[in-house]
Amino acid sequence: MRLRTLLIVVFLVAGAGAAYLAWDRFGAPTAPSVHPVRGTAAEVVYATGTVEPEKWAKVIALQRKRIVALCDCEGKLVKKGDALGQLDDAEARNLLRELEARRARLAGDVDRTRGLVSRAAATQTALDQLITQVSEYDARIAAQEDRIADLVLRAPMDGVVLRKDGEVGEIANIGASDVIFWVGQPKPLRIVADVNEEDIPRVRTGQAVLIRSEGFKDAPLSAKVGEITPKGDPATKTFRVYLTLPDDTPLKIGMSVEANIVTREKDNALLLPAEAINGDIVFRIIGDKLVRTRVKTGIRGSRMIEIVDGVSEQDVVASPTETSFRDGMRVRAHSEEGTRVRAPGAP
Repeated sequence: MRLRTLLIVVFLVAGAGAAYLAWDRFGAPTAPSVHPVRGTAAEVVYATGTVEPEKWAKVIALQRKRIVALCDCEGKLVKKGDALGQLDDAEARNLLRELEARRARLAGDVDRTRGLVSRAAATQTALDQLITQVSEYDARIAAQEDRIADLVLRAPMDGVVLRKDGEVGEIANIGASDVIFWVGQPKPLRIVADVNEEDIPRVRTGQAVLIRSEGFKDAPLSAKVGEITPKGDPATKTFRVYLTLPDDTPLKIGMSVEANIVTREKDNALLLPAEAINGDIVFRIIGDKLVRTRVKTGIRGSRMIEIVDGVSEQDVVASPTETSFRDGMRVRAHSEEGTRVRAPGAP
């Protein structure tokens, strides 16, 4: 009986030990981990914008008329004043001919009245009235000629026809922003970006800018802050900032981009991923346990945060931190050494 009892106790102890070892190896939650690294800490201001030429202009119709002709000149060089399109001017020319006919009749009346005045058969007042009417028609004719000239869509500057919108037969000038041609210089390019008003005090001309574009995800793109519009938009609470692009930029006119304006940099800073830090708390992994550690942070970037005090390069830190983490909690790291994160700019 004693032997049987002893064997049961031994089996129970062995089972409990095996269960504990199994839980210790497989039951503890997994905690992905990283080592802090040395790199460049950058504080940035986020902005969004679009790419456009530094010198360009829109060509719109000043009158609501039907389009009767458009040049096949998209992507081609044009000179200032070149005709790009024609709006229907039949009605305007008919009115011009009517004005010219009325003016010609009044001019004949002036000649006849002048002869009568010389023979004292008409008054000088009558002659003056006719001369005034002729001058009025001269002004009307000049104004009508200007209206007819406005029906020809001309290039406002030397450059390339960047885009053509509209087709023959459509009515131009239906909307306030109906643009038929965009004409400009393909180079140099810039980005017109919007920056939130709470961030604009940190933005200065000459600051470096990191650009992200969906069309060039793998290409490092850069720019510089060129100009800052003095007045913001109270409706959107943003300021317009012009970012100057290098001549060899692969970005195309009209592309939308995200911009990170670097307002402050620090070399050889100790960095941790932003997801490893909850406020000023990180969880170091010592052995198989979490150790809640308070850190002092410095520059906060979009991905990495500078650690001024609290951890060292040799520490293993849980990343990302979880709300379920507690001081002293048993965890299983991915590896005993942890995973060393890459510093910004590392290949």
